[in-house]
Order: sequence, then C-alpha cells, then structure tokens
Amino acid sequence: MSGGHFDYNQYKIGYIADEVDQLIRNNNWQRETFLGPLLEGRAFSAETIAEFDRALVLLRQAQIYAQRIDWLVSGDDSEDSFHARLQEELKNV
Repeated sequence: MSGGHFDYNQYKIGYIADEVDQLIRNNNWQRETFLGPLLEGRAFSAETIAEFDRALVLLRQAQIYAQRIDWLVSGDDSEDSFHARLQEELKNV
C-alpha cells in the first residue's frame, strides 16, 4: 500500500523534466553587465529546443504513467480509478 512499487523513482523522471524545462527557458538568456550583454544560456538551435519541447511532454507523460501504475499495483487505486486518473492527468500535460 501507499505506493512505492517503483521505489518512488517516478519522481526522478519529474526532476529530469524540470531540468529540461529550465534548459528550454534559459536558452539564449542574457543578462546585462557593465561590458554589455552576457549570454547565460546554452544557445541551442530552434530545432534542438523543439526536440527538448517534445521530450518534456514525453517525460511528463512518463512520470504520470509510472505514478498511476505504481498506485495501481500497490493497491492504492482500483483499475477504474487508475484509468480515470490517468486520463485526467494526461489531459493536463
């Protein structure tokens, strides 16, 4: 009961997703210095950032799937609840 079937590793997927999100947000980010603008981001191409965007969606979905399966096999959710919660959470990605 109470989850833990995957030793809570589904949260690691969420941490990775958060890191990818930060990479996207900070790409090409600049800050002003007394010498002029200083590039802080990695300056990845638009094509690469588009792939990061796709990866972010997949990572968020993977975390949801892992969490919902964890709760189902741990006995915290019924199959009906598993399907209902899965669909509801996936709509928000």
